[in-house]
Amino acid sequence: MQRLICTSAELADGGDGVRFAVATQDGEQSAFVVRFDGKPRAYLNRCAHVAVELDWNPGKFFDDSGLYLICATHGALYEADTGHCAGGPCRGGALIPLKVLEQDGNIYLHEHE
Repeated sequence: MQRLICTSAELADGGDGVRFAVATQDGEQSAFVVRFDGKPRAYLNRCAHVAVELDWNPGKFFDDSGLYLICATHGALYEADTGHCAGGPCRGGALIPLKVLEQDGNIYLHEHE
């Protein structure tokens, strides 16, 4: 089952992301999708260091370089393509990835049935 998140045009490489809600075993949680290296990448919006949302303003997930996702609270850095910790207090942690698909000018979340 697929759910529309946004249009492809809403995501620029290393630019702002789009927030959305996703159902998990722990209830509804915040998630986000960004574009990096030409592909959409989606994760739960939860830092691996401390369970807080990453963005300092809605949709602001990248550091100034546009290469890393950054937690605005403690500065943990994550690789945008894998979600793995790249520096800071996340120490080997990782963001929880979500499966997304880009098709016909839109970004879709692949949800389990």
